[in-house]
Amino acid sequence: MTTADSHPFSTEPEPDESQLEESMEALAEARRRLAEVPAEVVVVNHAMGLYELAAIHLTATPPDLGAAALSIDALACLVDGLGDRLGPDAAVLGDALSNIRLAFVQIKG
Repeated sequence: MTTADSHPFSTEPEPDESQLEESMEALAEARRRLAEVPAEVVVVNHAMGLYELAAIHLTATPPDLGAAALSIDALACLVDGLGDRLGPDAAVLGDALSNIRLAFVQIKG
């Protein structure tokens, strides 16, 4: 089965062997670079992504309170669950969590 067979609306040509090899090499390089970054830095970046996701849903028209709550709860799991293990940014994340919770309550009314 070709890519076109499995995705009838796809206009993308099936990748050739060299394109697949390049993609695999790029993925391996990205994994090597990520392995060099301290885990707490990666986790903090993901936590900030959850904060941003909550803010996006809170500022949507109309606000999507369910999606915002899920994002805030996920952020809280990281911040409250990991605490000081998040490194020097733990306090900043705690403040960010407090602020986004306050924004949620204000918008929810």
